[in-house]
Amino acid sequence: MPLKLDFKSGDKLVINGAVLENIGANAKILVHNESAILREKEILSVADTATPASRVYFALQCAYMFPHKRDEYLSLFADFLREFVKACPSTRPIADEIEKLVAENKIYKALKHTQKLVAHQAKVLKTLEKGIEEMAESDAPGNAGAARADDTGRVKAD
Repeated sequence: MPLKLDFKSGDKLVINGAVLENIGANAKILVHNESAILREKEILSVADTATPASRVYFALQCAYMFPHKRDEYLSLFADFLREFVKACPSTRPIADEIEKLVAENKIYKALKHTQKLVAHQAKVLKTLEKGIEEMAESDAPGNAGAARADDTGRVKAD
C-alpha cells in the first residue's frame, strides 16, 4: 500500500538514509515501495542525545535508517534500554512494548513508541525536580524532617 506524504516548503525528510528538502512550494509525495522514512520532526541528531531515553531513541532510529548496520544499532539500543530501565524501573511497561515491537521487526512502530519513553523520562525528571525543591524547602532552617525521591519523583519522608 503506497504512503502519501504532504511535504511543506522547507521541510526535510529522510528516505533510506537520503535527506530530502523541499525547496519549492508544498508538494505531495507518494512512496510506492517499502522504505525507511522519517520526517524532520521525528529525527534526533547526535547532539540531541543528552538523556538516557534520547540515546535509546537515537540507537533505534539508526537501526531503522541504516539496515546494513541494524544488528550493531539494535545491540546498542538494547544496552541503552536495559540500563535505563535499571535506573528507572517505572519505565518497564513502556520498555516491554518497545522490545516486543523490535522482536516483531516493527522498528518504525517501536521508534514511535520510544517517544513515550522520552515523555515519561521528562515527566519523571520534572517530578523529581519538584521533589528536590520541596526537600530543600523542608531542610531550610526552622523546618524539621528529611525526604527523598524515588525513581518516579515521588517524595517520601524518612
